[in-house]
Amino acid sequence: MSIPHFHTLKIKDITKEMPDCVSVALDITPELKSSFQYQAGQYITFKKVIQDEEVRRSYSLCSSPLEDDFRVAIKQIKGGLFSTFANQDLKIGDEVEVMTPMGNFTSEVNATAKRNYLAFAAGSGITPMLSLIKTILWSEPQSTFTLIYGNQSIQTILFKEELEALKNRYMERFQIVHILSRERMETELNYGRINAEKCEQLSTHLIDFQQMDQFFICGPEEMILGVKDYLIQKGVDEHRIRFELFTNSSSTKARKAYQEAHQEESEKMCHVTIKVDDRSFDLQLAYGGDSILDAALKSGADLPFACKGGVCCTCRAKVVEGTVDMEVNYALEKDEVARGYVLTCQSHPTSDRVVIDFDVR
Repeated sequence: MSIPHFHTLKIKDITKEMPDCVSVALDITPELKSSFQYQAGQYITFKKVIQDEEVRRSYSLCSSPLEDDFRVAIKQIKGGLFSTFANQDLKIGDEVEVMTPMGNFTSEVNATAKRNYLAFAAGSGITPMLSLIKTILWSEPQSTFTLIYGNQSIQTILFKEELEALKNRYMERFQIVHILSRERMETELNYGRINAEKCEQLSTHLIDFQQMDQFFICGPEEMILGVKDYLIQKGVDEHRIRFELFTNSSSTKARKAYQEAHQEESEKMCHVTIKVDDRSFDLQLAYGGDSILDAALKSGADLPFACKGGVCCTCRAKVVEGTVDMEVNYALEKDEVARGYVLTCQSHPTSDRVVIDFDVR
């Protein structure tokens, strides 16, 4: 995993998928092909100055690495600066700053594998799932994929036609179960929201969870945590569960709680050394003050970051000396944390000296 960097790319195609959602294809020039190689399920980050504010937003790739396409879906959010810009103002031929692909919401494909995949998605959470579904069905001819997809109504199902085409093509290996919250279908199983109760209904009437080899979850935080907890309670190995959060509603509360808990250490300083792109710089940072990333950015450092909420891994780096605390972590695997990797946007020093290395990936 290399350090992510921004590159200038041109918009190749814009398709109106729904009234409030566009899919955007980017033109990857031959000299950037290697930099923008990706795994199914990964995301890219856009950088744009809008209304005199630098905005960074991450979007999952909905295309497959096996396609001649490099595409994301951008759903317009009320008050969202970048999503509104993308849906209303972005045009074919425009240039945008795009960071190289990142993310752990992936699966290593194997042509000889015979696995059963189960995915839970809600709304635009289908975006990375579509990339995974296409890649796995194409690459593993003996594997099956079951998608539990939650939406408000049939009209709000993103990529409905493409999913139906995949279902028809892989009739024996791909199953879709639609769950609608505002429209009743033929059975109660298809009505409601994806939560622990719905998982229990699915387990009783339709899906044998114990026969599944890998699990993917993407959608609202409440759905993700509810399904994840249900699976673990049913004996599913946590290592077989991958989830992707688009936003973290608790990050602001976590920051405030951390600072309040460390008020007494607000004057205790740490000497922090940060290594990036074969260079290093030093700064002084209070134990209970800014995160390491924020402090470094204020000092003028050019470090990779996207969400600042602990849900992506763009600001991932390794602690090679000293110790730190993280407020929250929804992106790093347990084995990564055990090996010393941290999310610098969530990290605070807990020793007199800390050395953070972005180059060790």
